[in-house]
Amino acid sequence: MTTTSNSISVSRMTSIPSRAVAVLALASLSLATACSESTLDIANPNTPSIAGAGGDPQALQLLATGLLRQNRNNRGTILDVARFGREAYSYTPSEGRNTSAYLIGISGQNKIDPSGFAVGGWAGPYGNLRDVYNFKNTVNAQATLTDAQKKASLGFARTIEAIELLTVVSTRDSLGGIVQINADPRELAPFVSRDSMYKYILNTLDQANTELGEGGTAFPFTLHGGYAGFNTPATFRTFNRALAARAAAYYATSGGGATAWQRARTALDASFININATTAAQYNVGVFYPYGAAPDVINPYSQTNNTDLYAHMSIQTDAPRKADGTLDNRYLAKIGTRPERNAPQGLGIPSSLGFNLYPTISTSISLIRNEELILLRAEILLATGDKAGAIAMINNIRVNSGGLAPTTLTAASPDADIITEILVQKRYSLLMEGHRWIDMRRYGRLNELPRDITSGVNAHFVARVQPLPQAECLQRVGQTGALAGPGC
Repeated sequence: MTTTSNSISVSRMTSIPSRAVAVLALASLSLATACSESTLDIANPNTPSIAGAGGDPQALQLLATGLLRQNRNNRGTILDVARFGREAYSYTPSEGRNTSAYLIGISGQNKIDPSGFAVGGWAGPYGNLRDVYNFKNTVNAQATLTDAQKKASLGFARTIEAIELLTVVSTRDSLGGIVQINADPRELAPFVSRDSMYKYILNTLDQANTELGEGGTAFPFTLHGGYAGFNTPATFRTFNRALAARAAAYYATSGGGATAWQRARTALDASFININATTAAQYNVGVFYPYGAAPDVINPYSQTNNTDLYAHMSIQTDAPRKADGTLDNRYLAKIGTRPERNAPQGLGIPSSLGFNLYPTISTSISLIRNEELILLRAEILLATGDKAGAIAMINNIRVNSGGLAPTTLTAASPDADIITEILVQKRYSLLMEGHRWIDMRRYGRLNELPRDITSGVNAHFVARVQPLPQAECLQRVGQTGALAGPGC
């Protein structure tokens, strides 16, 4: 295989829902039995087996690359979250469901259709979680790896596992999710609560952090260029701690309380945060998903190829202004004008704005970066009683990233006003990176998101959670307790 510094060039094993895998396996067995007179054994390069990976470093590299590739593929949830959070529209001229599925749902019910378009962020993460399970088993069986190499590999895999589970719980929220991967993919695993999911994610990240600390100086495989600066066990560990800070902050606002806020603070202190950053380069230190021309995958939100992607007009209306009346530097850099367009069939409202933050098909997308960490620090400091410290973090971003004057907030200001300002800064600093809807829900402010159409059959509503896909529900028909699908 070939690994380059700016792309992921090797295809992963095709992700198929676990029951489908079982059906295909049984079908293959039946076919082999029927054709026993002339059994064929033909290797398929598109579905490599992990059976030989136990002693093959190149096979371990293939598996690691597969985890990274599928994790990148799962960033499609950015657009889902952006539509729910009124950041973006996908105004496809002939397909109204790219609007209605997210903003209208099942007409008149204020409910997302579980068999419709808006149920992403489920099959992809769980497909990759199956691959993480296989990867860990392969590492443990690998006779040629040293103990340190095994620890580094397992720490890497558990970190990817936590990323995928955080995607699930941040989009399904009160529905919870599944954390157990069974050896037999045909065996249903139980649902656990949101609280249990966050605890599992944080414990998994902590276990990975310990393993990475015992993982020696290098991974026994190469990470893609999006991990530049974080491609050794020691540096990857600071990335792991950044993710732990994000997950703990999410948990703190979802029932974890003071203990979770303290956990977030401890993790953030061990991350790659640079609170003295003042330049775009310093704010952009972090981990990214790289894209590129074929045979790699192009950035799905690039303005050069996604002409259906429009920005919500409120991004312009609400943009902070500088003292001279001009708009926030982040708005000016990330938003541009487009030919006005509306959704078909009167399902939306017109927009003449698009996104400039992903200018080419090779522009990377952030997984986590320093600018987010500084704003996470503002959240954490406020929650732990340091209003002045929180305001200092806000002003760092306002002044240096937005080109704005410092806030007029003080340590005597109500907490709610400081949270409002943090959410404004996160909105423009992390625009179209997958945060707005999640952040507004975390702070109980979904009612502040705009509803573009407020009456009639096409009235919009703001979804609180993405539902379970109907396919998952159908697998659990007749099940009770933890095996039943919540909300099905």
